[in-house]
Amino acid sequence: MILRKIYKQKNLLTVLMASMLSLLSSCKNNTSSKLEKPSEQNIIKKKTLKVVCTTTMITDLVKTIGKDHIKTTGIMGVGVDPHLYKPTENDVSRFLNADIIFYNGIHLEGKLESLFEQLSRKKKPVVEISRALSGSNLISSKEFQGNYDPHMWFDIKNWIKCTKLIADELSLADPANKIKYQKNASAYITQLNKLKNDLTDKIQELPKSKRILVTAHDAFGYFSREFDFKVVGLQGLSTITEAGVKDVQRTAKFIISNKIKAIFVESSVPKQTVEALVASVKSKGHDLKIGGTLYSDALGAVDTPQGSYIGMYRYNVNTIVNALR
Repeated sequence: MILRKIYKQKNLLTVLMASMLSLLSSCKNNTSSKLEKPSEQNIIKKKTLKVVCTTTMITDLVKTIGKDHIKTTGIMGVGVDPHLYKPTENDVSRFLNADIIFYNGIHLEGKLESLFEQLSRKKKPVVEISRALSGSNLISSKEFQGNYDPHMWFDIKNWIKCTKLIADELSLADPANKIKYQKNASAYITQLNKLKNDLTDKIQELPKSKRILVTAHDAFGYFSREFDFKVVGLQGLSTITEAGVKDVQRTAKFIISNKIKAIFVESSVPKQTVEALVASVKSKGHDLKIGGTLYSDALGAVDTPQGSYIGMYRYNVNTIVNALR
């Protein structure tokens, strides 16, 4: 049902895909598809790899591993919702000219995945980084039967696995810089392990009875599993489905019965529904505030701490703990 809506592309996307296929037919590169494991076919004989990424989290990760040895372009910016993102003509050009494309997968970039399938079949190297994870690393989706929650980066162990995959893919594509990619990945994994320890210590400041997180949409399931929180989202896993009156009423009842003092908006999701929820709760005599803005599907501005994955995660946890104390 909802998945069919995600894949249903008309107008601009249909035209763009047709244009891409026409251009790809004359393309001379013979590189591997995203479905193949790294192999000698992935090797691209160029001094500087042109890498295109979808989400801001992936762009940050690829830049951290590749540094100055690659040219990285992210097509999604600050505050962009990947669930709803539609490619532009410039995006098509970037995809066509890229040496490697990295994307999340698991239907996060729902309006791009059919396009990536087309590119894969034309031997364009498109890497779904969630390929690094097995079913045991992922959370099954109640909303989309037979699928998984795509917000897998909120499990730091998952992000470590994705770090290793990206380093391996860059190493195969650019063997001359393999040692540097692997060294950068190893150093970053050390930082990620420290991040997990630091966040665990911070969350210990919050009594377990207060570890209830109410947000705009259901993006924090992996955070819940990682740090033992109960998480409630007004909207489902995808923001394509909108929260209705019944969702607001149900969540308001939950907030009041659990004596929750703060809920959170998200930087990539309109805040009107959360504001309506606050008003509904207050009308019933319960004091509720918006505890701050969390970064879920997109990082913050590049020149802020929230502009990196590590900075974003620290900011989120500090905001949550300080508001729920």
